[in-house]
Amino acid sequence: MPGRQELPSTLRRSPEKAQRTWIEAHDSAVETYGEGRRAHQTAYSALKHSFEKVGDRWEPKEDKGPSDAQAERGAGQRATDTAGGVDTNASKQHLYERARQLDIPGRSSMSKKDLVDALQKASGRRTAEAREEEKAGGSRRKQKS
Repeated sequence: MPGRQELPSTLRRSPEKAQRTWIEAHDSAVETYGEGRRAHQTAYSALKHSFEKVGDRWEPKEDKGPSDAQAERGAGQRATDTAGGVDTNASKQHLYERARQLDIPGRSSMSKKDLVDALQKASGRRTAEAREEEKAGGSRRKQKS
């Protein structure tokens, strides 16, 4: 199953339903478009309708629907900037709560756009840290062998 083999690390740390959503959309897109960027974009677009990125994983959204302009456009369109899994269509209050969950400083005085940007940066940092921990864990396991 190609999607399972290409599952991004953020999804490996996410609920099984998020993994299944990405894998099924990816595999269907591979059958339609072939392997590559378009299949991955399609899989992420499907994922973003039900999940949002919080830190280094994907969590279920309160309200289903596209999370950003790219996800709204659908497959086959020229790629645009995304919010990295942050649900830009969520309320400011929801974004504030996510910022509180990730302990983002200064969140109470941020605009909605600032909250989206801060969440995107915080999630990116946490993902990078998690990947480094995975690499370090793999290095330690190899050294023990």
